[in-house]
Order: sequence, then C-alpha cells, then structure tokens
Amino acid sequence: MLFTAVFLLLFISASVLSSNSNTNTVNGEQYIFDFTGSDGVDGWQEQSDTVRSVGMSKAVLVMHQNTDYKRAIFFALLNPQTNGAGFAGVRALRKYDLTEHTKLQLRCRAQGQFNGFKVVLRHKDLNNEPNCSFEQYFQGPKNEFAVRDLPFSEFKAYYRGKRVSNETLDISQITSIGIQMYGGVYQPVKQKGPATLEIDWIKAV
Repeated sequence: MLFTAVFLLLFISASVLSSNSNTNTVNGEQYIFDFTGSDGVDGWQEQSDTVRSVGMSKAVLVMHQNTDYKRAIFFALLNPQTNGAGFAGVRALRKYDLTEHTKLQLRCRAQGQFNGFKVVLRHKDLNNEPNCSFEQYFQGPKNEFAVRDLPFSEFKAYYRGKRVSNETLDISQITSIGIQMYGGVYQPVKQKGPATLEIDWIKAV
C-alpha cells in the first residue's frame, strides 16, 4: 500500500510538472512562453541603453489580466541619439534545444506611433558582451492581434547594432531570448518615444 501511494504521488507530481512546463512539444509546437496560461514575467530582466546623452531608455515586461484575458505587455520608452543609436528591451535567460523547429512565432499586437521591434537570441551561454547577438526585426501588428513568423534562418549576427558575418546561431543551445524596441541606427526608419507590444505567447514551430 505504501509503495502504491508513493508511486501515485510521484506520477501525479510528474504530470503536474509536465503540464506546467513550457518546454513540452505538442503537435510539433513548443511553447517558449505562454502568457495566457501559467507563465509569468518574473524571470525577465531589463536590457536597455542607459548611457546616451539624450537620456536613459527604459523597458519593462508586465502581466495584464482581467476576467476575459491574460497576457504580457512590453512597455518601452526609447531615447536614442539623432542617428537612431539606442535600444530598450527585456530578456529571459533560459536554455532551449530548438533543433526540431524551423521558426519562432509570436502572437502580439503593437500600440503607439512606432511598431518596429526585434527578437534577440543568444546561444551557448554567451549572453553578454563582447559576444554577438542574433537578431530578427519585425513590425508589430496594429489594431488586431496577429501572428508574426520569425524563421531561425533569418536570425543574423549583430554586435552593437552592426551586422557581423562570421557567426551562426546554434538553435540547439539557445540560452537567452529577448525583445527590443530599436532606434534604427542602421535602419531606414528612426524610432523614438513610447511603444507597447502586447504578447499572448511565443512558441517554436
């Protein structure tokens, strides 16, 4: 009887952990973050440009919930130089093996004058300078929620906003996932001021 009770307890505990894990793959889809479910934002940390003479940039990821929905909201206030140098972002340091997938998807909606964002990935625990990051730009959908596809093949290596060509993203050892509002120092559109991106989920497919 004792053995049976212990076995059942372990089985139930494993089932609960499995159902709450965002690393599970179901029908070829792996949720990285499901903000509509059990995931929160406690593990996210700010990574913003705070050294520009025009002023500090600021970003935060918070939960937003009422009786009808639950999601995360990325708030950014960007104070770039006139050439667009600057960024405001957040990141989560977590390890993922995404070799069974070809792209990231975000279900999101943007609000504000500017809606240019980027997802920033890092690998192999090379999460800080002087290591490069792997980035992909996207336009946040306005007015209505929509899914944005970010193929892993389109993530390019950057160092301080400038493209570098001698690095390739290893999706088997992802160790950092971030979201940024960019100033556009090397982009045709320069962004500044406040922006928001509401996010339901991020997953690999």
